[in-house]
Order: sequence, then structure tokens, then C-alpha cells
Amino acid sequence: MTRKMWGLIPVLDCSQLLRLCPSPCKPLVCPITTPDPRLDPPQRTMSDQAFVTLATNDSYAKGAMVLGQSLRNHNTTRKLVVLVGPHVAEPCRDALRSIFDEVCVVDIVDSGDAAHLALIKRPDLGVTFTKLHCWTLTQYSKCVFMDADTMVLSNIDELFQREELSAAPDPGWPDCFNSGVFVFRPSNETHEKLLAFCGENGSFDGGDQGVLNSFFNTWATADISKHLPFIYNLSSIAIYSYLPAFKQYGHDAKVVHFLGKVKPWNYSYDAQTGEVKGHSTSPDPCQLHPDYLLMWWQLYAKSVLPLLQQAYGDTPFNSGFVEEREDIKLHEDVKEQPAASAPPPQRVSSQERKQRWEEGQIDYLGDDSFANIERKLDSFLK
Repeated sequence: MTRKMWGLIPVLDCSQLLRLCPSPCKPLVCPITTPDPRLDPPQRTMSDQAFVTLATNDSYAKGAMVLGQSLRNHNTTRKLVVLVGPHVAEPCRDALRSIFDEVCVVDIVDSGDAAHLALIKRPDLGVTFTKLHCWTLTQYSKCVFMDADTMVLSNIDELFQREELSAAPDPGWPDCFNSGVFVFRPSNETHEKLLAFCGENGSFDGGDQGVLNSFFNTWATADISKHLPFIYNLSSIAIYSYLPAFKQYGHDAKVVHFLGKVKPWNYSYDAQTGEVKGHSTSPDPCQLHPDYLLMWWQLYAKSVLPLLQQAYGDTPFNSGFVEEREDIKLHEDVKEQPAASAPPPQRVSSQERKQRWEEGQIDYLGDDSFANIERKLDSFLK
């Protein structure tokens, strides 16, 4: 009986079924369009994620501006936030507001750990504890902190796919991460725990890197996905200590970090000749790669200096540029005085040169310059 009933039911195709449906139940048929591959999709800004940096004085504010502008130039879709100390001048803050979405004034936190800071000969790093304020930015779900002495070479928004605490290894001790670039999740609870940890344990190096490595002490062993590739935090120190690796992988670098006492803003720039001129009083030799140093100054000259000039107006400030009158005076002095014959360079034996390398006394501007080392390597590798 059942088979006979099924035999009486007509078999209809889809078009016939649609004709039997009342109009409200008929599906809306839309034409399928193929997007034009030549048209770029509109940029989408992630309002709950941000790049964060810190400027404790006007010099570091310049570095923060270059960092922020480099992120803008490489089309980041994240917010930009800068934490500034109370000593940053108001014109500098105005210039920062032209680049950053948020300028937050924070109190300076100093480790006061003179003994440990003396070990690494960096008493200036005590105020880097101020960096811990970044965990209070709870209006954001995830952030990437970047020191003000870093510069972006390409888009790095993919870092937001990582989890807290993700960072690259430090060139001095690779089982420690370098705190110049790291991924974190803002949390008042984490901030309170960090401050309590600082009070109880201090920092093994007197700065934020020591305390962060002690607090996030499983970084080296627990989860390899939290190890950022070194190209996200490339330091000039590493370039010179392992030059063959830099020749092999350096072209993939995404972030350069100007580690050390001497920062890009400690130099001056001659816009007419396009040369960076050193005026740092530091006795240590220059450790910054000349190509990246020039890139920093070119970005500063093009995008940051005009903002500072507008913010300061007629108020004088240190632009970092070689003043024309000083240049003229230099030429006049050369004309008036006969050229003195330069003393012949003293030759250093291979053994003495090796000993200087081991003691960290490297002649980066002379025999041990990047160009000379590269030339020597090329002769061996060819």
C-alpha cells in the first residue's frame, strides 16, 4: 500500500518547486560578482589592539616619533599609544599627538638599583621600570610594546597573533628575551603582581628586562610559539658579533633596535650632504649600523622635524641638524689654517687586536668597521 502511494507522488525539479511556493518564501537570488583584484580592500583598524612605546624625556620622544611614523608608513591597522613622563616638554607632546592616537602621561618609576645598573654600566636604565605602566592600558585587549629606540622596516601587524609574553631572544644571553619588543595583554591584576614582584625581588640587571624575565620565567622553556624570530628585534650588536648570519638573513629584518648607550638622536645630520655626523660625548665606539642610522635620520628629517618645527614655533630647540653657520665657520677655519699633516696610523698586531675584541674594545670606525669585516668575509666565502 505504501509503495502504491509513493508511486502517485509526482517528482518535481527545483524550478517547478519554486513556482509552487508563495512569493514570500522564494529565495532572493543575487548575482555573484568577482572583486576586481586591482582594487585594494579598505583598511580595517583594530580599535582594541595597539602598539605602545615610552618616552621619558624629549630625546626619547624624538625616537618615539620616528617609531610611530615608521609604523604609519608601513600601513599598520592598529592604534598607536605613547606613554610620556612628566619631563617631556609640551611642544614634544603636541608633535607626538600628530602621530599617535593616544598620548598618556605617566609617573616615572625608577628601580633605584644602582649596584646592578653599574654592572651593565647603564645607570640610565633605572627609569625603564616606567614601562610597566603599559599593563594598565586595559582599554586594549592586546598590545605590542616597542622601545623608542626601535624602527619598523615593514608591516608587523602579524605580531598580534602571538600571546603574552612573546619576545625575541636577547643577543647577550639568548635564554633571556629582549624587552625592547614584546606582545602582552593589559591587565590591572598583572600590573599589580609585577609591582609586588619588583618590591620583593628587584631586578637582576636593575632594569625592566631583568624583572620581566624573572616574572615571565618560563619563556625560555615552555612555549616555542612565544619566541619571536630575531628579525623582529635586530640589534646592531648582533650584526657585528655574527656578521655572516646578518649577510644571510639581514634582508628579512622587520624591526631594527638601536641598543647601547649611543642612540640615533645623539648624532647630528647634515641635510645638504645626507651624512650623519657624530657629536656624542660617549667614550664608547659607535655600535650602530650606518645604513639603519641613515634611514632613521632620513625618516626624522622628512616626517618628524616638520612636526617639531610647527610645535615649537619660534621657541628654539635641538633639531639635531648641522647648523649652516657652523658649517660655514668650519670652512673658514680650514682656509685660514694650513692643513696639518695627520700622524701615521699606529699598526696593531693581530694578537693585540684579538685581545681588544675579547675585551669589547672594537674599532667600529676603523679596522673593525662593517665594510672592512664584510670585505674580509667576502674574500673567505667566495
